[in-house]
Amino acid sequence: MINKKEFRLILTNINDAKMNMAIDKALSISYEKDDIPILRFYTWENSFTVGLGQDIENYEDLKDIYKDNCSKRITGGGVLFHGHDISYSLVLSNTEFGNLSIKQSYEKICQFLLEFYKNLGLNPSFVKDSEYIKLKKNEFCQVGFEAYDIIVNGNKIGGNAQKRNKKLIFQHGSVPIFKTSEDKKMGISLEDFEIHLSFEEAQNKLIKAFEKCFDAKLILSQLTQIENENLNKILEGK
Repeated sequence: MINKKEFRLILTNINDAKMNMAIDKALSISYEKDDIPILRFYTWENSFTVGLGQDIENYEDLKDIYKDNCSKRITGGGVLFHGHDISYSLVLSNTEFGNLSIKQSYEKICQFLLEFYKNLGLNPSFVKDSEYIKLKKNEFCQVGFEAYDIIVNGNKIGGNAQKRNKKLIFQHGSVPIFKTSEDKKMGISLEDFEIHLSFEEAQNKLIKAFEKCFDAKLILSQLTQIENENLNKILEGK
């Protein structure tokens, strides 16, 4: 019997944006090349995040609306709204996918999301595989289209972003569960397709899709001492 690939599974309770993004950063800076890969799922208070290249001070109106519950991500991309979604973070060695390019590794990682949507009866695909959608940039994540964005019936659903360094590949993303607004900046959700899941149900289905696509054995875990120490330093602004 072939041994399955082991991943640490971290399930985080609902947090504000600063805590969620601080945990992501702590996991990434604590990770060493030979460490067990990490898969984390988490939910949010009503909040928003901005991409690494954006200036959060440019969104004072949103900061007022969300009572300063906002943060900058460690990845690029545009403004993304939270509270109605479940998110994942994946941390693994940059040797994990051999010689795959960033785009190729991004496509490989996103397979578990395609599997998740397919298991719900949807027909997901990448923007690059559609002849009808033109690529376009936008400061709001759900309005723009990039090649490896996931679409359902021509509509972008969720958002994903990746970063790399000499040690690791880090990718995180968002799966919108509930419909909260008609505003295009919020994007579409599973409820727009008459799919009604709780966060727990969605998490369980995402875990099963990940296990299948990565032939993974997930080991329930908590933050290590080093990760907690780095998390506290980040929260203290050190």
